[in-house]
Amino acid sequence: MQCEKPRRLGERTVEYGLAAMDFCGTLPRTAAGRHIADQMLRSATSVAANYAEASEAESPADFIHKLKLAQKELKESRVWLLFASRLAPGGAIEPLMAESRELLLMIGKSINTASARMQRKAIGA
Repeated sequence: MQCEKPRRLGERTVEYGLAAMDFCGTLPRTAAGRHIADQMLRSATSVAANYAEASEAESPADFIHKLKLAQKELKESRVWLLFASRLAPGGAIEPLMAESRELLLMIGKSINTASARMQRKAIGA
């Protein structure tokens, strides 16, 4: 039996944005549905864009800053998912919520690791 290759964080952020795009297409075409879909699309797709920018950071501080932007966008997209829960079946929202939780943990760990390395380097350890 062959094990599935783990997906890289960058790939997962893109897949999250694509899943959000698909989800937003299912929301009703009401004023609330359009508003939530527009905001959700912006925040969820921005996660991948900010992660891609972090991958090309000019310094460790820039890397951390861009990861924190990705983290903020993930948190925002979770809020829009909560609003969307009034308009969409819960079963459609839970996979996105679960993936956002995992991505938040992974990005948070990356921020902590990079921050610790930067601090060690600053004190000459």
